[in-house]
Amino acid sequence: MIIVVKLLRYFLIFFSFFLAEFAIANSSVDIVSIQRLDDEVVRLYQQTKELTGSDLDIINLQMLTKNNELRTDINDLMKDHKDSQKEILKKYVSRQTSFISEALMLVDKETHKRQQAMDEAKEMDKLNNQTKVDEIRHYHVSVLSDQWQNYLWMEALGQPMPERMYVLKQSVRHYLDFISASLVFDVEQARQIKKQLRSTSESNKAGVQLMSQISQREVDSELASMQSLIKLADKMGIDTTNDKRIAFDATGDITEDILNISVFTSIFMGWLDHAGQWLLDYAPEALLKLAIFIGVIFLGRILARFAQGIVSKAVISPGLKMSFLMQNFFISVSGKLIFFLSLLIALSQLGLDLTPILTGFGIAGVIIGFALQNTLSNFASGLMLLIYRPFDVGDQVEAGGVFGKVSHMSLVNTTIKTFDNQIIIIPNNKIWDDTIKNITQERVRRVDMVFGVGYDSDIEKVEAMLRSIVESHEKILKKPEYTIKLNTLNSSSLDFIVRPWVKTLDYWEVYWDITKEVKIQCDREGVSIPYPQQDVHLHMPENKLL
Repeated sequence: MIIVVKLLRYFLIFFSFFLAEFAIANSSVDIVSIQRLDDEVVRLYQQTKELTGSDLDIINLQMLTKNNELRTDINDLMKDHKDSQKEILKKYVSRQTSFISEALMLVDKETHKRQQAMDEAKEMDKLNNQTKVDEIRHYHVSVLSDQWQNYLWMEALGQPMPERMYVLKQSVRHYLDFISASLVFDVEQARQIKKQLRSTSESNKAGVQLMSQISQREVDSELASMQSLIKLADKMGIDTTNDKRIAFDATGDITEDILNISVFTSIFMGWLDHAGQWLLDYAPEALLKLAIFIGVIFLGRILARFAQGIVSKAVISPGLKMSFLMQNFFISVSGKLIFFLSLLIALSQLGLDLTPILTGFGIAGVIIGFALQNTLSNFASGLMLLIYRPFDVGDQVEAGGVFGKVSHMSLVNTTIKTFDNQIIIIPNNKIWDDTIKNITQERVRRVDMVFGVGYDSDIEKVEAMLRSIVESHEKILKKPEYTIKLNTLNSSSLDFIVRPWVKTLDYWEVYWDITKEVKIQCDREGVSIPYPQQDVHLHMPENKLL
């Protein structure tokens, strides 16, 4: 057992020694890799001084790639390095600092050069130049970020550079101010070009559209650079509240920065400033336009009422014989048409283009037409009722399965008041698709009545009695003549039809009076009024009876 414990102890000591040696060997490999990449970057940098044109671009791309690999290895080693490696790391980080400083100077010159080339280029070539400006701006921000990382590495290695860090912060701040100012200017310019595009003629529209594309491309480029700079500035501890407000004003995109109280306050105060400036610049003109708008609307309402009054007097004329629905239709349409025209005139006074508004009305009409098919069907049926006039307000009708007096009509529905005082609103579509019975349209109606008497009654006597009752009623018309005939030999009665003619308004009064008087006279004359009956005869065999 003791031998096993000793062997295990020796194994642990050997394994620990092996891990230590492996770590040292791995660190040395990292240093060798960094040395190799650093030598390649230096070699490529020396070549850039001797080349031009496309060859120089290729070497610069290779140098940038190798330097990125070098910085990745340095960053990995910075996370886990020994004290003995600090001096070597300082050497390479210091070279990176010098290399990035020279790169920043070259980037500044190249940025100015490409921006000048874009400003001097023709409109057709500006989009190509804009791409080059976008590339150099992106690289500029990347180089600034790398330099800030270099200073953080030097600080971690015990050699801080506060003066250089301050200078770099100032450079980032100045660059951010420049981009912010350019963005504000270009956003306003883009808005002006878009406004010009809406009012330009077709012959000049292509050129203005190209200007709009170039302007918007410039805004997008500056916005992308600004957002990258804001992220870098936040890492450096630079106040970017105002810059975030400018970016929000340019895009309108709500990001997590809006949750920052200072950013939100800056945006809100910016809105107040814009609102105040807008009031100073446009309030007098806006108030004048608003006063004209209200005046035109008010005048339109007066003219609409005046027109309705004139149309009302015209359509009510007895000579036209218009239905109540048609009268209301013309009165309503005349007023609404004048008011709608006055509304369009008022909107034009506000400076609005009426063409898209009218186009919008057309599109909205199609959409509403699909959504309200049943309602439009009722409207179409209302127009048919308006044209053919099968009934009018005040008529007694049977329509849509309802019997009563028409109390109101519109192009969508009809209101009928039943004789038991119920108000029923029926869609016009249901009325037009069904049978319409107008009871009061004609001034004269025939009252159809049937009276049954027993088979033992004297036919001549009954007929004379009925004639006497009809002729004695004062509201029965002489012409057309009434009809009294024995009509049916029914199962339990002799049925006489009585059909006098009366004025439509007297229909029910005559109907009830005649019915009452027939009963009185039958009782007086001894004429029986049978009720339905049936005789049952049973036939049984005699043996069954016994």
